[in-house]
Amino acid sequence: MNRLTLFLAVFFAAPMAAAMPLETAPVVYEDAARERILDGRIEAVNQATVSAQTSGRIAELPFDVNDFVDKGAVIMRFTDTEQRAALERAQAALAEADARLEQAEQEYERVANMFENATVSQARFDQAKADRDAARARVAAARSGVGTATEQLEYTVVRAPYAGIVAKRHVELGELVSPGQPLISGLSLQSLRVNVDVPQGMFHEVRTIGEAFVYIDDERIAAERMSFFPVADAAANTFRVRVSLPDGAATLYPGMFVKVGFVVGQTKRLLIPAHAVLHRSELSAVYVIDGERVILRQVRLGRRFGESVEVLAGLAQGEAVATDPVSAGVWRKEQESVQ
Repeated sequence: MNRLTLFLAVFFAAPMAAAMPLETAPVVYEDAARERILDGRIEAVNQATVSAQTSGRIAELPFDVNDFVDKGAVIMRFTDTEQRAALERAQAALAEADARLEQAEQEYERVANMFENATVSQARFDQAKADRDAARARVAAARSGVGTATEQLEYTVVRAPYAGIVAKRHVELGELVSPGQPLISGLSLQSLRVNVDVPQGMFHEVRTIGEAFVYIDDERIAAERMSFFPVADAAANTFRVRVSLPDGAATLYPGMFVKVGFVVGQTKRLLIPAHAVLHRSELSAVYVIDGERVILRQVRLGRRFGESVEVLAGLAQGEAVATDPVSAGVWRKEQESVQ
């Protein structure tokens, strides 16, 4: 093989060796939701203030603000001397009523036998029967009293109605409380929702389509369900809409403001895969494939739509971008070093 043949072989083999080993994705317009973005405030679905149902002095207060409480855990205890004494009195009254009922039953049986033998009058029989019925009624009343006293004793132990976090404590250890007095406020972060005031002009589309997304930083969370208030605010001409989030969807807290996008139609958007974007500080860029060249180009992005992101500026339909920006950057440096 002479030198000319060897030169031609190397010359034509070089482009094949430099074949671009990168996966690309086309930049195309796709159908995507057209949204109206409104502000909303997060609130907990389960939030409540536990109030006292009996009187007493607080003897135990194991939880404070920001403490997590399991469902059914004891969150407060009262002194129960008065309630226990009332229960003992009710139990004693029940025991007495049972004894008198037993005596009345025996008397009734004795008089009934004598009445069958015609040895006592009708009035005596009726009196024995009335005494037995009265004794039964007193037993029922005494049992009801025991139930009430037992319930009052149980009220001295306050338990969490659901698992959650203590938001506010209204009383202190040793404080004397009475029925109806607020004790402790709590909420659950497991189930959250967003309250949004929707303008009257777009309420029909929002309610008809029934689709919304909550935006937290770069995260887009689909609403699990939506609830619509049937009455408008006369002053603001808005309707209240509750957007429920999936359980544990994001790290959110009640009172936070978030953006809510309500779907009101469809439109065309220029979309690329979200993982094709290279983020460096405030810069967003993609590697554009132009023939045998790999060009790093800055882009301005819009919102995410699932696994895709909208491009507002920097790309045109028909171009192609590398789906793996890291590999594209490495390949570009290798080609520059070869050249």
